[in-house]
Amino acid sequence: MKLPKRKHADRGYLSHAQVAALAGAVDRHPEVVRFLSYTGLRWGEMAALRVQDFDMLRRRVNVSRSVTESGGLVWSTPKTWERRSVPFPASLADELAALMAGNARDALVFTDMRGGVLRNSNYRARVFGPAVKVCQKADDTFPSITPHDLRHTAASLAVSAGANVKAVQRMLGHAKASMTLDVYADFFDDDLDIVADNLDAAIKSAADQLRTGSKR
Repeated sequence: MKLPKRKHADRGYLSHAQVAALAGAVDRHPEVVRFLSYTGLRWGEMAALRVQDFDMLRRRVNVSRSVTESGGLVWSTPKTWERRSVPFPASLADELAALMAGNARDALVFTDMRGGVLRNSNYRARVFGPAVKVCQKADDTFPSITPHDLRHTAASLAVSAGANVKAVQRMLGHAKASMTLDVYADFFDDDLDIVADNLDAAIKSAADQLRTGSKR
């Protein structure tokens, strides 16, 4: 029996300007918005990060564990392909370093006001959601998003910066590149135009060489 094609729900993707606007609108932890938007980590992966997981010289963060809310807090180890080293932009380095300053290697980097695990449920309801509404009032193109949608934003911005499907796969911790293409195929449509343009340039170059050669 032939199964119908899987359909994905509409997702909200932020532009660089909208990421900056959202980070400016939240009243706590703007670094969370920027970090998730430019690394693509899941919330639980971000919330579990310790000082020792950051390599500030290489601008890499090592994802090796996760924490989720299920009644209480459940700590786990990601699947093999989800363990990864993810780069972060140099523009985030100073604020990340400030979060870690003076802390022990095993201390959490992103915490709530009491120094505990930063919970998605609290942050989304009290901080993130209200900030999204503020942004939507100022920008009628601003989408309705959740913190998890910042993962999709990261994929979109990475592709727009020239990342290929394998790079996005590694960044997001997908098991296979086919999974990345299945979820984000629309991001790579512009690549087809680039391929066509490059082929056209090659054809014209070859034709020019032939004309030049024939004149000799």
